[in-house]
Amino acid sequence: MKAMYTAKASVSGGRQGTADVEGAQSFDLAMPKEMGGTGEGMNPEQLFAAGYAACFQSAMMHVAMSQKLKADDSTVEAHVSIGENDAGPGFKLAVKMAVTLPSLDQSAAQELVDTAHAVCPYSNATRGNIDVDFAVAGK
Repeated sequence: MKAMYTAKASVSGGRQGTADVEGAQSFDLAMPKEMGGTGEGMNPEQLFAAGYAACFQSAMMHVAMSQKLKADDSTVEAHVSIGENDAGPGFKLAVKMAVTLPSLDQSAAQELVDTAHAVCPYSNATRGNIDVDFAVAGK
């Protein structure tokens, strides 16, 4: 792969530490209350959800533009869950994506989401590793 861009982030203190993202502000990390933490900071699942939703919507809009479809009024909501890995030790992630495309009928909306899922770098990185489910709503 020839890199077009490389992001850099540095963390100290793990899930209860501080993150420094090159070119952005530093921010506190905290365990969610549901996992015994304070919930007074961002956590990796929130950051992953924001990144995946933004990346997926951009991929979807790229595909829509190439197919001359309207998707600029779309919304993408990512729900990222963490839990124990039933297949072995450690933990596992799961993602549920809620995609709304009010300008497209249901069939066109589903087709666009399927194509974007094949294009999106986050989808390609997670495929076969974690469960990613889509709920697609067209007009």
